[in-house]
Amino acid sequence: MSDFNLPGPGAEQQEEKTAQQPTPEAQPQQPAGPPRVTVQIDDSKVMASYANFCRVTGTPEEVIIDFGLNPQPIGIPSQPITVSQRIVMNFYTAKRMLHALQLTIQRHEATFGVLETDIQKRVRPMPPRPNA
Repeated sequence: MSDFNLPGPGAEQQEEKTAQQPTPEAQPQQPAGPPRVTVQIDDSKVMASYANFCRVTGTPEEVIIDFGLNPQPIGIPSQPITVSQRIVMNFYTAKRMLHALQLTIQRHEATFGVLETDIQKRVRPMPPRPNA
């Protein structure tokens, strides 16, 4: 079981109120930001899987993300890609997920360097073999 912090109810209104009221110098300052709510998450039954392929489609109300395994990730696959997981979510959740993924990638790149997604830019030419 793990905890996850979310902005509490009325966080937007609280933010507006604190922005409008000047803080007197004699009054001790409270921590900045909206109140947080801790949500417990039970991940004891989670099933982990690996994917090197995803397809994003949707409807006017939902985003559909399929995950699968591409057995031939370089070039055009000769076998069909097997989709093993499908996540369907509303656009609000998708936008929050996009933000979380962007922050995660930014932290990773700040630590390890830029992730190049173009395979042609990542491939290094083989050194010439000496004649035997």
